[in-house]
Amino acid sequence: MDHLEADNPTLAGHPCFDAAARHTTSRVHLPVAPRCNVQCNFCNRKFDCLSESRPGVTSGVLTPRQAADYLDRTVDEVPNLAVVGIAGPGDPFANADETLETLRLARERHPELLLCLASNGLGLPPYLDDIAALGVSHVTITLNTTDVETGARIYRWVRDGKVVYRGTMGAELLLDHQLAAIAGLKARGVTVKINTILLPGVNLDEIETVARAAAELGADTMNCVPLYPVAETPFAELGEPTPAQVAVARAAAGRHVHQMTHCARCRADAVGMLGVENDAASRERLAAVMRPGSDRPYVAAASLEGYFVNQHLGAADKLYLFEAAPDGSARPAATRPTPGGGGGSRRWLALADSLGDCRALLVSQLGGSPREVLTRAGITIYETNGLIAEAAAAVFAGREPAALLPRRGCGTCAGPGTGCG
Repeated sequence: MDHLEADNPTLAGHPCFDAAARHTTSRVHLPVAPRCNVQCNFCNRKFDCLSESRPGVTSGVLTPRQAADYLDRTVDEVPNLAVVGIAGPGDPFANADETLETLRLARERHPELLLCLASNGLGLPPYLDDIAALGVSHVTITLNTTDVETGARIYRWVRDGKVVYRGTMGAELLLDHQLAAIAGLKARGVTVKINTILLPGVNLDEIETVARAAAELGADTMNCVPLYPVAETPFAELGEPTPAQVAVARAAAGRHVHQMTHCARCRADAVGMLGVENDAASRERLAAVMRPGSDRPYVAAASLEGYFVNQHLGAADKLYLFEAAPDGSARPAATRPTPGGGGGSRRWLALADSLGDCRALLVSQLGGSPREVLTRAGITIYETNGLIAEAAAAVFAGREPAALLPRRGCGTCAGPGTGCG
């Protein structure tokens, strides 16, 4: 049975699912997911790239709060906006906390918008109920093969938590999670699109098999996407499939599931109508929410007693806020509690939100995860020690505070240099 022209009411209204809607409806992708849990041999993710329009590329990465502010501006300025999605530049569920918080804020501020996601499916199954509870109506799963030998050629590695798998073991793990994700989404009433990258010499003879498997799981539509060869990737030399190869693949797949044929291979920060490149105004909207504003009058510090920068951020139950005094010095302004321990990146996202009026954070040390989250929120991190007032005054004057001095032992023991007591 040929489904190429099938009428599927669940596809209506979303420009990436409904060919007619692409001419009347705008969408916006919120780039809040920089990390990825699968390394595909056709992918080279580059941020801050204005000249390329393809998946994995964005002009910037936003925190959930920045993304919500950016969405507010986009709703006001982009006509006929109906859809907000998250499609990278990595994978939404390699960044699950950021993804879910962004969707929650989008739903809270703009309940009239459709919510959608695009994922490789690996990390999605644990969040099926969250997706349903947030009212995400459309999800795209990239399923390139159902053969693990082919998968071993397509994927360099697959990371599940902290464990990295390669070869057929990684491909099998990914496939199992992808099939579970599709089945779980359909069981919850979500409209599902399958993206399959057409890779000449790799998977072109398997497309009908992929389509059959997707149809058996209830997928609503399928997008056979011609490979976009990207420099410095193992598949850069494969070349794009010919129009005839694309037509053959779509015809075979169309015997099993409805085919989408108008894909624009969008960027992770795409905005507006499909096929319309991001313009200067859209780039400025994105940049504007990333710039620290003049409404950030404080410098925060991690301190045991409020005088010295002498605490690791992870151990701080409160932060001391300093403000600029008229004479150019810095003076204490307030204290602010930090979110409780645990919770992974959710803790640092909450901290970033609570420090929205701070331009910098002074700490003796901090880990990579809070550094990434806070820096993306526009907060400059300084690892330093000494008097908070002196370091904060340097920041307010536009200078870097003194660098962290190495800790020294007392000379009579092998201790860490924190005092022998």
